[in-house]
Amino acid sequence: MPQAEPVGVIGAGTFGTAMANLLALNTEVMVYSRSEELAERLNREGFRFGVKLHERVTVVNDFSLVAERCQLIFPIVPSDAFRSMMRSITDHLRPNHVLIHGTKGLDVTGIQEDQIRTRGIERKNVHTMTDVIRQESVVVRVGALTGPNLARELLDGQPSASVIASKFDEVIDRAKLVLKSHQLHVFGTHDMLGAELAGVLKNVIALGSGILKGVGLGKNIQAMLITRGLVEMVHFGQALGSDKRAFFGTAGIGDLIATATSKKSRNYMFGYRIGSGETLAEVAATSPELAEGVRTLMITRHLARSMRLRVPITEMLYQIVFEGHPVNEAMNYLITYPYDVDVDFL
Repeated sequence: MPQAEPVGVIGAGTFGTAMANLLALNTEVMVYSRSEELAERLNREGFRFGVKLHERVTVVNDFSLVAERCQLIFPIVPSDAFRSMMRSITDHLRPNHVLIHGTKGLDVTGIQEDQIRTRGIERKNVHTMTDVIRQESVVVRVGALTGPNLARELLDGQPSASVIASKFDEVIDRAKLVLKSHQLHVFGTHDMLGAELAGVLKNVIALGSGILKGVGLGKNIQAMLITRGLVEMVHFGQALGSDKRAFFGTAGIGDLIATATSKKSRNYMFGYRIGSGETLAEVAATSPELAEGVRTLMITRHLARSMRLRVPITEMLYQIVFEGHPVNEAMNYLITYPYDVDVDFL
């Protein structure tokens, strides 16, 4: 078996830390943190989020060290900071680097995000993280890490599965070599856009699932939301140019089930607190890491409007989260919505 190469990770959040420990089962890992204080503390204390860092994990505050030592790098930072992160490191990247991002969100250009709610947004303004990597660097070989990856479960050593999406077999093979272990099974796919969009869009449905639980509703309506939500994800993905098959695999329905049913999911718990009566501002003020689904909901709702897509669940959740619409009224809207047929995309 070939020797696994050293790997870099950008970001020391919960998912970045979980992936660093997983990668360290196979190889040396260098984590880049933009906080010098955090890097020094983690190297000194060796613990993050209550979990001991693997002995093969080193945290640095200088990205040039990562770029020099590691050809294979996993950027794992929030979507709203992804482009600025890429711009800050691009001078150190070369065409021989391989970047596999683990960010499940969307990037917006050409409009200030605080203006989206008043001005709307068009397809040309919205980009995947793969788009951002290609736009902001000379890196050619790009991949996306997706699938049911609840960070807390990974940190606690629970088994899981991931999907590496890339147009390049080399990227998939190199990722499998450093990621596969007794804790993680790794699949590969060439449908990058489908895998990325599945990972992004399911966060919105997970928010809704949490809201249902928070307001006290049961599994029947939760099942309806998740299944109708999957239909909406497929239609959205097809409108954005992806194949529908990606939504029925590990990166799609697998990730959706995990994220929309677990208290260890930030998106589910964010929705739960909204459903329990807290406002968006109250939940955001006490959440150390903002759920990606909140930002994705704002973007996709306005994008759907500009593309004239029929997305009743997205619309309902937007009204609850951003406009304070009563949850019970919104749920009644969902239940009585005149869906034409149950499944209309196969």
